[in-house]
Amino acid sequence: MILAAGLGTRMKSKLPKVLHRIFDKPIIDYVIDSAKELDPSSVFVVVNPSLNEVIEHLKNKNVKTVFQDEPKGTAHALGVALPHLESEKVLVLNGDTPLIKSDTLLNFVKVFDENSIDMAVLSFYPKREHSYGRIIRNSKGEVEKIVEITDYSELQSDEANSGVYLIKREVLELIKEIRENPRKGEFYLTDIVEIARAKGYKVDAYCMAEEDELIGINTREELSFAMKYLRDRVVKELMSKGVTFYDPDSVWISPSVKIGQDTVIYPNVLLEGDTKIGHSCVIYQGVRIRNSIIEDRVQIKDCTVIEGSNIKSGSTIGPFAHIRPESVIGKECRIGNFVEVKKSVIGDSTKAAHLSYIGDAEVGNNVNIGAGTITCNYDGKKKHKTIIEDEVFIGSDTQLVAPVRVGKGAYIGAGSTITKDVPEDALAISRTPQRNIEGWAKKKREE
Repeated sequence: MILAAGLGTRMKSKLPKVLHRIFDKPIIDYVIDSAKELDPSSVFVVVNPSLNEVIEHLKNKNVKTVFQDEPKGTAHALGVALPHLESEKVLVLNGDTPLIKSDTLLNFVKVFDENSIDMAVLSFYPKREHSYGRIIRNSKGEVEKIVEITDYSELQSDEANSGVYLIKREVLELIKEIRENPRKGEFYLTDIVEIARAKGYKVDAYCMAEEDELIGINTREELSFAMKYLRDRVVKELMSKGVTFYDPDSVWISPSVKIGQDTVIYPNVLLEGDTKIGHSCVIYQGVRIRNSIIEDRVQIKDCTVIEGSNIKSGSTIGPFAHIRPESVIGKECRIGNFVEVKKSVIGDSTKAAHLSYIGDAEVGNNVNIGAGTITCNYDGKKKHKTIIEDEVFIGSDTQLVAPVRVGKGAYIGAGSTITKDVPEDALAISRTPQRNIEGWAKKKREE
């Protein structure tokens, strides 16, 4: 049961709090993904019916949505979901705690089962100020109740409530006995602990995670903290698997990214989405890669952007290159300075070293594309394809007006505009004949 009905007013945003993103994924998706690792019979999400964007987002998440019409607290949220619950035990999570690990939850469930208890609270010992309630134990160390921080005065406890609970179905029925808090006008789920204890149920709390893993996001500052924490966790894991980072504090690596052994990552690199990088690659500074496959021994040089593409082994891309979606760069290719490739397939050992645009094209193997070459693929209404076969040499400052095909082994003279197909092994050249007017410059200076 994921509680996500809060309006998140402290975020100061038109976007619902749980849809704010950490890297390329909304906050609530992290919680849902961790919950599904437990293989539960069902995942419920409690939302406010006014949060239309959240409701639409959840339609594709294979979860069951329950509506809390009024924001009357956590116990009230569980109360509206109670008629839908059939499982013997319920894990209660918060939709704004994206850093919690599935391993932590699995261990929590394991301890719950091994100790045969009726309700468990996941606790932690904070090092910073926070708004979480405190867990109060008696002289025997038994959990007696949870006191909200707003009601906390002379009582002393260092153990904080994370807001994560594991509760047997029969104990959950006790939320009907929770009374409204007079200060806030809400029904606190924390009160169920004292009620359950009074009725003889076995309740305990387990400190099984660090404070940072359990942080709830209510402000932009906390969102930024969560991003940094998750970044550090991802980078640490990658380093343990053989990836080198020159400056771990300056990179941003999404948890979904995979990187092979002996790859080196320079500072200020951003890797997002479903990106996979092979072994022995070098990713230089200022690079951004999203939803792409970078195969083994590839070098991505400074300030290059790669989106939704595949770079095959041994190639070098950049600096200042832009590989746009649906592009495939072959093996041992060189795509250099200020080259843009869009929705094109480029064969092995082909070179476009600088200042070129290749769009909607099929380029063969061992092709040389000279500086300033442009595939003119758009006629104002439709995109057209350029086909360049193997071993073609294209001179600098060439315009290929699509649709057009350049046959295998052909040469294009520098400065040409090609509007017709070029046969194999031919030389195509289209230049205006040069005229030299003797003495023209001298006469101009004398005017």
